[in-house]
Amino acid sequence: MANKKIERRLTIKKRVRRVVSGTAERPRMSVFRSNKQIYVQLIDDTKGITLVSACSRENGIEEEKITKVEQAAKVGALVAEKAKAAGIETVVFDRNGYLYHGRVKSLADGARNGGLKF
Repeated sequence: MANKKIERRLTIKKRVRRVVSGTAERPRMSVFRSNKQIYVQLIDDTKGITLVSACSRENGIEEEKITKVEQAAKVGALVAEKAKAAGIETVVFDRNGYLYHGRVKSLADGARNGGLKF
């Protein structure tokens, strides 16, 4: 059962990555969701480098007694703040095969509220 679920996510990920690509002006915002943490990177695919990254382990977000959905919203706001400091205003959202629901949606909304445009 677990293997089927992982294979399904990877199939969706490949399908999305055929279309979504990041540039220096408009990087790809890639999300990784583990059982406990959530990570996000802004990636320039033309050079193959990460421009900005953030995760729920930074700035004491993990120690706060809040839900994982609220942590994801804070990570979204944090990555938006770092992107603004790096001069990035628009991104392409890559949900990495995850459903646009729960923590992934919360992270995207937090980034939008922080000022990023997708």
